[in-house]
Amino acid sequence: MSNKILIIEDDNKIVNFMSMALKAKGYTVLTSKNGNQGILCFCTEKPDIILLDLGLPDMDGVEIVNQIRNVSEIPIIIVSAREQDYDKIAALDAGANDYVTKPFSMGELLARIRVMERLIERKNDDIHESVYKFDYLTVDSEKHRVYVEGSEVHLTPIEFKLLLLLIANRGKVITHSQISKEVWGYGETGDSKSIRVFMASLRRKIEKDRSNPRFIFTEIGVGYRFTDE
Repeated sequence: MSNKILIIEDDNKIVNFMSMALKAKGYTVLTSKNGNQGILCFCTEKPDIILLDLGLPDMDGVEIVNQIRNVSEIPIIIVSAREQDYDKIAALDAGANDYVTKPFSMGELLARIRVMERLIERKNDDIHESVYKFDYLTVDSEKHRVYVEGSEVHLTPIEFKLLLLLIANRGKVITHSQISKEVWGYGETGDSKSIRVFMASLRRKIEKDRSNPRFIFTEIGVGYRFTDE
């Protein structure tokens, strides 16, 4: 059965463009032209994924993310013309899963949606993994051991915590603020300098080619994302 996608967007041209492309791929599409309609549609229609514009006529999209996150972990992809880092950070810190800047290609958006579908599949899986395998990287979360091509590498407690946080949210952009809160337990804005130092050390230990990373990707000015492949 195809997933149901709710588009909350007030630009008719963009709505029609996305709707046609999504329906052609077999998705069921719901649309709302403002925030209040979108929240109502979310509550009554129970979509699987939300595509959300930030600049809506009745409320800011970040407020919608906040309201939905109070009751649901549904994947939310922001699709917005706002391209400043602080706009992306605000939306992601509120709980959005990803951010696509207008203008965008439908191919890119479909790829981001497929990542969210894999996230849904993982959350629907009742088996709680303790050992994760990604290409040549193996992480044993219970034994606190990490292997690269079968050889054990030593991670500090902070590095290991960072790695598990990224793996748990693989495919999702994690902001500096979110990392700071989850790993160190404090920080509204996140200590990006300290995070960069720890992340660089972690990359040295698990990436074969840091100039062409396989696992950890930098979202410049925003945070980091772990591969979903």
